[in-house]
Parts: sequence; C-alpha cells; structure tokens
Amino acid sequence: MPFKAPESYALDRPEDAEPLNPHASDDESDDVDALDPLRGSKRAYRDDASAPSPSFHRAPLRWLDGQRSHGGFWTRLCIPSRFCCILVLIFFATLLLLLTAGGLWVYKSGTPSTGQSEPWYPAPLGGTSKPWQVSYEKAAKLVDQMTLPEKINVTTGTGWSMDLCVGNTGRVDRLGFPSLCLQDGPLGLRFVANATAWPAGITVGATWNKQLMHARGKALGLEARLKGIHVLLGPSMGPLGRLPAGGRNWEGFGADPVLQGYGAAETIRGIQESGVIATAKHYVGNEQEHFRQSWEWGTPNAISSQIDDRTLHEIYAWPFAESVRAGVGSVMCSYNQVNNSYACQNSKLLNGVLKDELGFQGFVQSDWLAQRSGVAAALAGLDMSMPGDGLIWQDGKALWGAELTRAALNGSVPMERLNDMVLRVVAAWYQLGQDDEEKWPSLKDGGKPNFSSWTDDEIGELHPGASNSQEMGVVNHFVDVRQTKEGGDHDELAREIAREGIVLVKNEPKTLPLSRNGSSLNSGAQDGKVRVGIFGEDAFSNPKGPNACADRGCNEGTLAMGWGSGAAEFPYLVSPAEALHASFDRQTVEITDWKTNDVKNVDGTAAAQDFCLVFISSDSGEGFISWNGVKGDRNDLFPQKGGDDLVKHVAGTCGGRDERGSPLGRTIVVLHTVGPTILERWIGHIGVHAVLIAHLPGEESGNALADIIFGDYYPSGHLPYTIAQRPEDYGPTSAILTTPNAIVPQQNFSEGLYFDYRWFDAQKITPRYPFGYGLSYTEFEISDVHLANHAQLNISPFPSARPNSSIAPPAISTQIPDPASALWPENLKRLKKYVYPYLTSPPQPPRSPPQQPPPHPLSPAGGAQGGNPDLYTTIATLRATITNTSPSTSGPPPQAVLQLYIYPPPTPLFSPSNPNKPITMPVKVLRNFAKVDVKSSRTVKLDVTRKDLSFWDVDAGQWVLPEGEFGIGVGWSAGEIEGEGMVIKKLGVKWTE
Repeated sequence: MPFKAPESYALDRPEDAEPLNPHASDDESDDVDALDPLRGSKRAYRDDASAPSPSFHRAPLRWLDGQRSHGGFWTRLCIPSRFCCILVLIFFATLLLLLTAGGLWVYKSGTPSTGQSEPWYPAPLGGTSKPWQVSYEKAAKLVDQMTLPEKINVTTGTGWSMDLCVGNTGRVDRLGFPSLCLQDGPLGLRFVANATAWPAGITVGATWNKQLMHARGKALGLEARLKGIHVLLGPSMGPLGRLPAGGRNWEGFGADPVLQGYGAAETIRGIQESGVIATAKHYVGNEQEHFRQSWEWGTPNAISSQIDDRTLHEIYAWPFAESVRAGVGSVMCSYNQVNNSYACQNSKLLNGVLKDELGFQGFVQSDWLAQRSGVAAALAGLDMSMPGDGLIWQDGKALWGAELTRAALNGSVPMERLNDMVLRVVAAWYQLGQDDEEKWPSLKDGGKPNFSSWTDDEIGELHPGASNSQEMGVVNHFVDVRQTKEGGDHDELAREIAREGIVLVKNEPKTLPLSRNGSSLNSGAQDGKVRVGIFGEDAFSNPKGPNACADRGCNEGTLAMGWGSGAAEFPYLVSPAEALHASFDRQTVEITDWKTNDVKNVDGTAAAQDFCLVFISSDSGEGFISWNGVKGDRNDLFPQKGGDDLVKHVAGTCGGRDERGSPLGRTIVVLHTVGPTILERWIGHIGVHAVLIAHLPGEESGNALADIIFGDYYPSGHLPYTIAQRPEDYGPTSAILTTPNAIVPQQNFSEGLYFDYRWFDAQKITPRYPFGYGLSYTEFEISDVHLANHAQLNISPFPSARPNSSIAPPAISTQIPDPASALWPENLKRLKKYVYPYLTSPPQPPRSPPQQPPPHPLSPAGGAQGGNPDLYTTIATLRATITNTSPSTSGPPPQAVLQLYIYPPPTPLFSPSNPNKPITMPVKVLRNFAKVDVKSSRTVKLDVTRKDLSFWDVDAGQWVLPEGEFGIGVGWSAGEIEGEGMVIKKLGVKWTE
C-alpha cells in the first residue's frame, strides 16, 4: 500500500476548503505576484518607466454642475450628496447595531449560563492503590532520574505519522524507556497486516457471553503485543448508544450501561493479561459524530453534551467505573464538550469523577486532536497529548512539547502535576510488565514495532510525516499473529464469536435450520433439485476486495465491520454466498446468485426458486469519512441501498404465487447492521418466514452464518438494543443533531436515565423486538428461583465511609530545574513538524505561582479502583434452574441467556439527604446476566450488589440504597412480564433507625 497521506485521515472539511499541505516547508512563501489583478491576460501589464504617460482631461465634477437636476430619481439619489451620506451613515449604524445584537444573542445562546461543569482541583496523585503500589515504586525510581525534556517526551506524542504507529511518545534513551506505540483499535489492529479482523463490539455484546468477551480481549491483546504495540486503543464504551443512529455505536457493546460495563471490563482484563495497556474510550458523552470536533463540521466549537450528575453516574460513567475497577491502564478523553467544557480539559470529569471518585491509577490520553489547550488541560487532569500536534494535523505547533517545558519552567504547570503525569504513564508500563525485554523490543534492538501504519512495503520511511527526513529502513516484518502456539487459532475464535452474535428474531414455522441436501425444502422441479436463490449485494464479496475502501469507508459488498479508526484490515473475508455455496449439497441443490439490490427483473428470478435468502445491510462509522451521503451518523434507521424493496419483491414472488397471490416459497432475511434497524416495511410479510440479525461479524462472516443456518449450532445471540416499530418511538431526544443550534452546539440529555428499553418501559411503547430478545431452535424454562438476602435487617442508606489509603503517592523532587537543561541540544537535526520538548531560547524567569483554588473535598463515593469498595458488596444472590424443553443427544448443547433486572420499590422514593425531593426510577434496569450451555438443565447463580440497587444522590454526592421492597426478576429479555417469561422475587430493604 502506498504512503497514506495525512489528509486521508484528516477530518471532514467543507468541500470548497483548500486542502491541507502538511508537507509544506516552514520557509515556503506565497506567490504574491500571482495575486496581482493587473497580470490578467485581458489587460496588458506595464511597469516600464520609459513608457509614455497617459494624458488626462480635467473635467468638472458632475455632481457640482447643473446636469444633476436633469437625471432620473435613482440617478439623482446615487450621486453623492449630503442626503446620500446621511443614508449611508444610517445604514452602517443600523448594520452595526444588528451585528452587535446578533453577537450578543449568539454569545448568550451559545454559552448557557447554567449547566457549566464544576471545577475540581488539584489533580489527584496516582500511586495510592495497593494493586499499583509496586509499579509506582519502580516508576518513581526511573522518573526521579529524568531531565525535564525527558519527562515532557513521555507525556507528548511526536506528531501524526512522524513514527510508525498512529500514536508515538518520545523516547528516553538514556534510561531505557521506549517510545510507546499506541494503535487502534477496538476490533482489530488498524493499518496492520496478518492480524485478525474480529467481530465488532456490537456483535460481541449480542453474544451476552462474558467468557467470549474476555477471550476476544486476550487474543486481541496478544496480537498487539506480538506486533510491538504497547497501548491498544480499545475497548470502546462511548458512545453508549443513546442515539440509535449514532455513527460509532457499533464499536461498543450495546445500549445499556451494565452490558457495556461487563463487555468493557472483560475485554480489558483479557487485553491486559496479554501484557498490553488497554484504553477505555471515549470519556464521555460522545454520542454522535456530527459536530464532535471543532471545525470538522464548519463550526468553531465542538458539540456540548449537557448531562446532569445523576445521569452521568448511572448511565455514561458506569462502564468507565467498571473499566477502572478492572485495572485499566489508560482512559481516552473524547472530542466533545461536557456541560460546555471540553472533555480533555474538564476538571470535574478527569480530576473529580475519574481520578478521585473512581480511583483511576493509569494515565488519561487525549483522542487525536481532542486537546484544545495547554496549561488548562494539564491542570484539569490530562496526562498524555495525542498525537502531539496542536490544533491542526501536523502543524508542528504542539500545545505541549516545548510549550509544556516552558509552562513547567515558569510555574504555570506545577512540577508536582508534571511528575504525576509522567509517573502515571511509566507506572502503567511497569504494571503491564512491558519492561520485560524477552517480550518487548528493547532500545538496543531498535525498540520499534514490527510494522508501519503508513506503508505496506517492507522498506519504508521511518519518519514519513517529516518532509526533510530521508531515513529509510525495514518497517514491515509481516509477522503473522493469528495462528500462534501461545494464542492458538484466532480465526476459529473469531468464528465462534460471530456465530454467537447472530440473533434469530423470527422463525415461522420453524423454517430454520436448513438441511444441506435440501430435504427440509420442497422442490417443484422435475429433476427433483431444490432451487435456492441468494439475493442482495450484502451476500457477496466486494469485487475490488474487502479492503478496497480506506478504513472500510463504504458499504460495498457484504458488510462485516463499520468504518473509521475503529476498523481494521481484513486478512480475508468469507462472504455469506461463499459459505452457502460450500455448504449446500450441489448434487441436490441448485443455487442462483442475484448479486445486486436492483429489483428490476428480480421477480422472475425469485419466482423460479423454491427457497430464497435475502441479504440487506445498514452501515455507519466515524465522521471523518462520508459515504453515499452518510457522514458518520446514519441518516435514518432503515436498511440502506434499497434493502426494504429488495426484501418485499423477493418475498412476494419467491417460488411463484398460488391462486390467492401468496408466495409458494419461503424467504429468509439476513441483516448485517451497525445497530437498531427498523424492519416494519416487511417484517409482517407473509413470505418472510425467518429473520437473522448478524450484526458485524468480521472475517468469518459467512462461515459463522452457515453454522447457524444449517443447525450445526443453535442460535444464541440476543439483541443488545431495542428494535422499535417507528424511529420516533425511541423518544424526542433520540435523533442526531444535524444542524448547529448555537455557536457551541448544544445536545441536551434531557431524557436522563430513560433511553432504549427504559424509555419504552416508561412510555409503555411496544417495540418490535425488545432489548435482550433472541430465539433459539429449542425452548427454555425457568424454575426453582430462590433469592438469598445477605444484607442485615437494618442497613445504612449510604455505603461505608470512604476508606483512607495507607499508601502515599511517590515523592519526587518538585524543584523547578535549571532552564539550561531544556535548551536545544547541539548537533541534533530537527525534523520538520516533529514535536520536540526543547526550547530554542532561554525562557522567562519563573513567575510567582498562580493562586490556586482551595482543594476540592474528596468524594465520599471514592476510596478504591471503581469507587467506594462497599458499593460492590453482595446484597443478594439469586439462583434459578434453566431447563431445555427439547433436549438433543447430538451436536453442541444449546445456550441460554438468563438476564437479571431490578424493579425499584414503588415510587415516590426519597433520599435521607433531601427528604422533600422525590426520586424517580426506571421501571426496571438490567444488572446482571449469564450465558450457559443447557443440554438438559442447569442451575445459574447471579449476584446483586449494593450499587446495583442504588441511585446517585446529587445532593449528597453519593450512592444511596433506597428503602422499600425491590423486585429481582429473571427472564429472557426486557420485554417479558411477570408470569410470562419473567420470574420476580421480592427483596426488602429497611434502613437503620
């Protein structure tokens, strides 16, 4: 692959904007002469002093002679006069007033006076958690030896495409600390060959299988380590799925904080068991692509997510709390603003919630160009700037780098804060065992990864983003990491995950599974062969190849992943048609392929079949790529490329029609999708007998689907979101904001806790298919449900007091170093636009330390990784027996997904901190689940914690356990009710007097 130009990855720009030229030299100048209006071809240009001078006839001014009175009205009016001058002055005065009034309106509407983020200073110090104690001790010994520029190197990226990974920190050669390689992404290794293209997060969420979540994370981490990647930029739990059309929802695990929390935590544990630093992203409230970043959509400011404190804690921060509890090494702050403060300089979010309340011990890195300030971001809790550039890609004007050096020397950024930033990065490096030179490339061996993000050639540039660098070397070693002795067969694991992520939502009358020889189908042909038609572009491979579109930025051929930085390279892609052709017995089954979504003449082809399979899709991705009018976020919730029409045509004519006009053949619909998709235009069609939602299955797409269609495995996927009957059923705040409503676009999360199934419950809206829904080829029953209450009869509404840490942060000198140590070294060649920590001239003397606000009180909800440890005390344990009503003696056993929901005590509820303020609660909330093999019967145990039963009390700044009688329900989806699939047990809670 040729060098990927930086503008290929730049954010969307207006169509009439000039392209960026990142390769322009610093000393380039504009050709001013080219702008001279006299150089046009229609007018001779003469700059010759010897040329004769033109002569002019001095005529009297027309407006002074009597001719003015002989013109028409407009002629007289437009000739300068005192009256005309007065009109002009009035016009400009009026215009000035209008502009001033408009500016005031824009200011007031664009910056609300309420909803601002609370300041929280100073940044809490890392190294106070027992599991991280040894790593911080090692880090302190190393960091204490570092010079100021070396410290800055650890915190600042070198710039986009300046080194081999998508993100690279500076090295500390003298002490053996490497340049850290940061690489996308959540479903595979972006820009990396010979690595697995895993099923996307939404597919993993649809498995509802905690063990597979963990296994995928561990395999993904191993592949990263074997490629030399220190920090993997995943998993994603933001966006969480508040907006069903959100472009990047597919990167996460589903539209519920608990499902997201389990998916994130298990993935993180797996990644980090392999020795790679995982990244929990995007923190927080990044729920749409439109306006996510300054200037990306023509607006000077990124969108602001207006989130109240309770909603933040109970919904959007919940999976990040689970990530911190799992020991995640890095958190990525998002592009957007939260309550009108950029997420990467929001002290409430970074210092207050993440580092204090949740006890996060790792480092906070910015999303690429999400940092919007220098000193402010450092003080607010940002620890690493990525990719190191300033406000524009490859501008060479870093917000940190030399500027952070200057800020440390003049006291704007205290040395204690800088030391903590460096300690957090180095401690995470030690925590994951990356100082082990047997597993990681050492500096003496080059210390680089074994791949390049910027070329597929073996030999390539070492610093491709620097226009004055000619340094070449072996950059791609083509290490295959999919099949290893240490990790086993990752292709087979990818197939298993894709298979379990397929959701069967309709199967009438038991149309599936099919037989390979067609014996389960009726043939009307004289030769006895069964005619099977495969319809739709989505069934077939893209003829240009699976990686034809950069970052998978198109929906061409079968859909197996969304697009953007969260995508990966396919090592191969098995299409559904390829797998079906290989699976059917060609002696008894004749297959016809219809490789487009064009419905012209399709009716005749469908009528000639005995059985029809229709493949449709709906795609989306990151906002820097636009495809077919889809600019990241989906334009609607319907299948794309005429999918609905294709289904209706094929289903209406498959097998021909009987005398009543009904189709004689059966039609199966397979949907590959990034998220909730409306099916109403055909779901009730008499010809549609079965529907499979296969999500984004990755490289093993076709094989995984064939496993389910032919009954080699039972379908076991369940929806990680709700499928509505109408788009508006998701609620009035569920649509993408596509037009800026202020100079800072405002997105009000006014629905609070109520989105997806919570909204449907509260509004009593019947969905087409509820959250958690999924069918199997067998049926299960729940029995013998028992609930054990572990809490004392009288229990405090608040958790135990925040424990005091017995571990003090490491002590490192906070003395401002000699400025001479930060000056540019002699004989060091400067690469253009590369980010360095050095100053070219002595800085100003240190200024007096700025007045600091009083330290913010510690959160009572903190005390350990993930928050107050008492929040995770088990309050109750539910046991239930699952029985397979149609057991089979052959093949793998079917799998059942038991889901546990909490029903709060009857409202109104009150908090002891404010007895006059009623607390509303959702009808029910998911709090736990388990997926188990059930050959005949199986007992399942699910725990319920204090946090599971609590709500966030804004007045107390604490989690509160309500008083009253809870319902603890177990069932197969959020749509079931007591007595019809849902079994509910009562749990009483009584406060201490």
